[in-house]
Amino acid sequence: MKLSQNKIILQILSASLALGLAACGSKDAEKPVSQIAAKVNSGEISVHQINYILSHAGANAGTPETAPKVRREILDRLIDQELAVEQAIGKKLDRSPDILMAVENARREILARAYIAQVTAEMPKPTVDEAKQYYIDNPQLFAERRIYNIQEIVVPITAGVDGELREMLNTGKSMESIANWLKDKGIKFGAGSATRSAEQIPLELLPKIHSLKVNDGLIIQGPQSITVMRLAATQSVPISEAAALPRIQQFLGNQRVTEAAKQELKTLKEKAKITYMNGFSDADTNTPSQAAAAPAAISNADVSAVKSNTDISVEKGIAGLK
Repeated sequence: MKLSQNKIILQILSASLALGLAACGSKDAEKPVSQIAAKVNSGEISVHQINYILSHAGANAGTPETAPKVRREILDRLIDQELAVEQAIGKKLDRSPDILMAVENARREILARAYIAQVTAEMPKPTVDEAKQYYIDNPQLFAERRIYNIQEIVVPITAGVDGELREMLNTGKSMESIANWLKDKGIKFGAGSATRSAEQIPLELLPKIHSLKVNDGLIIQGPQSITVMRLAATQSVPISEAAALPRIQQFLGNQRVTEAAKQELKTLKEKAKITYMNGFSDADTNTPSQAAAAPAAISNADVSAVKSNTDISVEKGIAGLK
């Protein structure tokens, strides 16, 4: 499998640039020559920096055969980064209020991630049995996974025609007839068709669509609109248990970490003394106080490589369950 090495390296270096800026104005203690990968003007790039980036690339870092090439590409990009950092320092950008704020934000994000990682490090990993049960409980995403061709008409809820739309759908009126009826009424609407796999459909809606037969319809009422939906065609594309289990375990593990992180931050917030000021109090904003979420602290950098169609399908299936 050919890996997207440039994408991997650039994604990781984008994060390490913040660390490089955070170190602006300070130099490491002189390193032994064996630890230096390259000298760039008055700066140095260490082997440890390359190894750090490789360690965060994980399984996507390549194979033993491609490792030398990957390491050299990482070094070349670190050299580019060092040159840019030197120019930034020379122009005193490291003293800019915006840059100082960006560096501080990066530092805080890194510390928050580190704390959450420490709190959740000892959490038990999802077992194979748990993953198998998830596979069984969600057949629409795996064993009975389908690709659906769906025709839709979307009408503003303010039109007040939900009863008429439901009656026309239940009596087998075609989507064209419904569209013509709306035109005659002078009601604006959107119409179209789309092909969607099971993982692209909200989990709460998927069982309803999964149970439809071809030409069956469904009405979905939302806060702003009414969607008239008809199933035009369907194709069975199952995912085997063997292919799904590793991704399910990963998803369940991420879900477990996410919930634990939210609970930890909720607990910390309950114990903390927090005073909203300068127009940010509940009375000033007229909005209820909400427990802080921590997407930055709990999301893991996903260094993507080129995957097979099966891998992508399973991964999307898992992602669609959030």
